[in-house]
Amino acid sequence: MRIYSSLWNADDWATRGGLIKTDWDNAPFTASYQKFNADACNWSSGTSSCSSQTTSSTSNNSAGWLSQELDSTSQEKMKWAQDNYMIYNYCTDAKRFPQGLPAECTNTNMS
Repeated sequence: MRIYSSLWNADDWATRGGLIKTDWDNAPFTASYQKFNADACNWSSGTSSCSSQTTSSTSNNSAGWLSQELDSTSQEKMKWAQDNYMIYNYCTDAKRFPQGLPAECTNTNMS
């Protein structure tokens, strides 16, 4: 199994409306994966392909990772990372989605 990633130029929409440009002088951009374990569900039309019970050996929660939540310490760390590093969140971009935000954005844990 292989994993491929892509990087596209989204300067016109994904960087605060084009205010922040990608610094292509730092190219080529590289990423690596170690001990990657894909355990995923497909999300479409507001529903998940995962059942409410998981068969994954990686989950200790009987409802699966989809229903797990961060504890308060982890939520604080996530908020810190978002506040200090996140430039763009499409779940808050009403200008890009005038007909309404994508369905996954209704999950309060995603924004």
